[in-house]
Amino acid sequence: YTAFIAPALIATAVMNNAFFETTYASFVRMYYQKTFDGMLATPLSIEEIIVAEIAWSATKAAAAATIMLGVLGAFGYVQWPQGLLMIPLAFFGGIAFGAVGLFFTGIIPTIEMFNLPIFLFVTPMFLFSGTFFPVSNLPVWAQPFALAFPLYHLVQLSRLICLGLHETIPLLSILYLAVFSALFVLLALVFMKKRLVK
Repeated sequence: YTAFIAPALIATAVMNNAFFETTYASFVRMYYQKTFDGMLATPLSIEEIIVAEIAWSATKAAAAATIMLGVLGAFGYVQWPQGLLMIPLAFFGGIAFGAVGLFFTGIIPTIEMFNLPIFLFVTPMFLFSGTFFPVSNLPVWAQPFALAFPLYHLVQLSRLICLGLHETIPLLSILYLAVFSALFVLLALVFMKKRLVK
């Protein structure tokens, strides 16, 4: 449990908080409450609104990770003070999942359609990113798909930090999350601008 589930729970909390904040919550602010329209009537640019929305989702993800860290730390499942590095990592991971969520908000026509990215992207990622069992237990053909999930890389980094492992920092996981985040921030900017500017 300590080695696998506890650090993975923090990583999945990051994913869920950031993704759902920029899907359902952002869609409601955009479509029903017209909050973004009101913001656009101010000197704020579309880019600033979109980046702030992603940053807010990452902040919520970091807050959720901090709560999880405190609870799991109280049970001895986190090595201190190294475990505190989970907070900036959670913000970093929150940017990735927040950007993906906002990308989907930019392309999905109705709120009911969010079931598709949840079913096709979030659920498989939650189950098969090394969260509950090693990726090596998957069939050989499925392993590359699992390694492509951003949650896999966040879980690996989370385990390294929470368990106080003295291994080499997986720089490829950090690089993967950085590239993934940059790509989806750009995609979110493109598709949300199309959605907001009519």
